[in-house]
Amino acid sequence: MSHDHQHSSALSSKNLVISIVLNVIITVAQVIGGFISGSLSLLSDALHNFTDVVSLLISLLANKMAKKDASLNKTFGYKRAEIIAAFINAASLMVIATLLIKEAITRFINPQEIDSGLVIWLAILAIVGNGISVLIMKKDSKANMNMRSAYLHLLTDMLASVAVLIGGLLMKYYQIYWLDSVLTAAIAVYLIIVGWDLLKSSFEVLMLFTPNEIIIKDIVTETCKIEGVKNIHHIHIWQLNEDEVHLEAHIDFFENINLSEFDRILIKIEKLLHDKFNINHVNIQPEYNKPDSKDIIVQD
Repeated sequence: MSHDHQHSSALSSKNLVISIVLNVIITVAQVIGGFISGSLSLLSDALHNFTDVVSLLISLLANKMAKKDASLNKTFGYKRAEIIAAFINAASLMVIATLLIKEAITRFINPQEIDSGLVIWLAILAIVGNGISVLIMKKDSKANMNMRSAYLHLLTDMLASVAVLIGGLLMKYYQIYWLDSVLTAAIAVYLIIVGWDLLKSSFEVLMLFTPNEIIIKDIVTETCKIEGVKNIHHIHIWQLNEDEVHLEAHIDFFENINLSEFDRILIKIEKLLHDKFNINHVNIQPEYNKPDSKDIIVQD
């Protein structure tokens, strides 16, 4: 199992490096071509590709950091590095998209003639480069938020380049130069739609929110069915990363049981929480007639 994980991580890193190299080539070509042709949509696509380079570098760094071992002053290690990377990537998408919309409006009011031939060829280059990146990253995108954020960046880049290609063809044959601004705005709106869900989900993890699929009242009901358990209270549930969901809580017992009896009941609680609620790290504080708050949620 450990070997498979290491192989998967190595594969993810390799694929990220390939995608970074491809996107650097695309970005440089599109920036030069955008200035020569005067195409804002080509420059916006180049800017999008540049954010991909940055986000992929962040993802690569996070991917490597997540493998580091825990230590005395970093007891969780760097397990949250990939969640932070996903949040930064999503936030960058939103900011870039807003700037693109602003520039597109300005250019729409004052459309400029564009060298559509150069736009077409560079859009094809971007489609091929991003297409390769999307294919090699697709499998990794199912692994965790970090890889998914990188994959989404690449996918939106490819789709944006397709839009730029279509726009270039229409400008070449029909001289519809205002279409360049419309395409830029469309790309930006798509960036916002794609980025928002990832921004929201990574923010919720960073804020230690309880995962949406976990209903705390159901946990209370099911736990109290276990023999010997009087109540469960002072509950905290949070997601550390893609793989780990933690729960800590206080449990009152009907009787003043000994430690071995508590361990027997604890095994039942851990199995229940793992099998029914996908919680894989459990920390329980046992109590008997302790005069503390018995509220399910207690603000510390």
